[in-house]
Amino acid sequence: MEKYLDLRNKKEYKGIEEAGQKIKAGGLVLFPTETVYGLGANGLNSEAVEKIYSAKGRKSDNPLILHISNLEMLSKIAQGITKVEQKLIQAFFPGPFTIILKRTDIVPDVVTAGLETVGIRMPSGEIARRLIEEAGVPIAAPSANISGKPSGTNVQDIYEELKDKVDIIIDGGETEVGLESTVVQVIDEIPHILRPGKITAEQIKEVVGNVEIDKHILNKTEKDQKILSPGMKYRHYAPNSKCLLVYSKEKDKLVNKIKEIANTYDNPLIISKSDNIENFSEFKTIDMGNTLEDISKNIFTVLRKVDKEKPSIVIIEGVSRDGIGLAIMNRLIRACEYNYIEV
Repeated sequence: MEKYLDLRNKKEYKGIEEAGQKIKAGGLVLFPTETVYGLGANGLNSEAVEKIYSAKGRKSDNPLILHISNLEMLSKIAQGITKVEQKLIQAFFPGPFTIILKRTDIVPDVVTAGLETVGIRMPSGEIARRLIEEAGVPIAAPSANISGKPSGTNVQDIYEELKDKVDIIIDGGETEVGLESTVVQVIDEIPHILRPGKITAEQIKEVVGNVEIDKHILNKTEKDQKILSPGMKYRHYAPNSKCLLVYSKEKDKLVNKIKEIANTYDNPLIISKSDNIENFSEFKTIDMGNTLEDISKNIFTVLRKVDKEKPSIVIIEGVSRDGIGLAIMNRLIRACEYNYIEV
């Protein structure tokens, strides 16, 4: 039976020392970060990291991110850091930002899927930072969920699927951001966004003057392509039900297209912004919030509600790709397995 540690309303963080020791000894801990919940293990222990892949049902060619609590830890697992990379680290650590760097020999192959690089992040969430400090090692941690399912932004959403697979569950309440970190790799001194998140292309450009957005963010990755970042290749964030993403810059066009499609199914479900819910009153609906910040916090919980309704199709209203909107659209287009209409 796993140990449950409730830190939702506590500031003394009792129990984190024990959780840190559990990770150091090779155990698995489910814990909150500011982005989503993570499934954490000792990132320098191959056998411990293997437990992550087993618990999630995750393919081993999908690399993991190492979470650190200080720059001394960074120097032990990364080498050859360039000036551009250093600027990005100074600007966005700690925070919802992962940078892919050349790894040192102490990082196991199982973490990096055999790549010579490793994704590294310094979370800003207090519980996560303290857990890493208590463990004294970088924590390898993908999002806490069964692979392919929406990531967990609260313990309640993921408890049943992971309760028998971890040693300790740390409940820190709802996560702040709700989407996984931005992942960046610097290539020829230009940062390339491999996975969008709260740290946007515009923010990165302010720091280093240039940025490229990987073409696979809104398009499929080729079957035989090496995965450089989590969240690039496999079916992800997806309910069991068939999903379709619909977007238009014009509200009337958007509403009319969604209604037109919904009317061709017996039991459709529409996921819509708060402002548009009343336009779909004749259908089953789920409100995903109104602002991009609200939607980013809500979207994974919303996607988890879908299968309880057993709809014939889920039609999801798309959002503008500005700012964090690109990250939201990246998650939605993958949840819909690239079934996307723009009108």
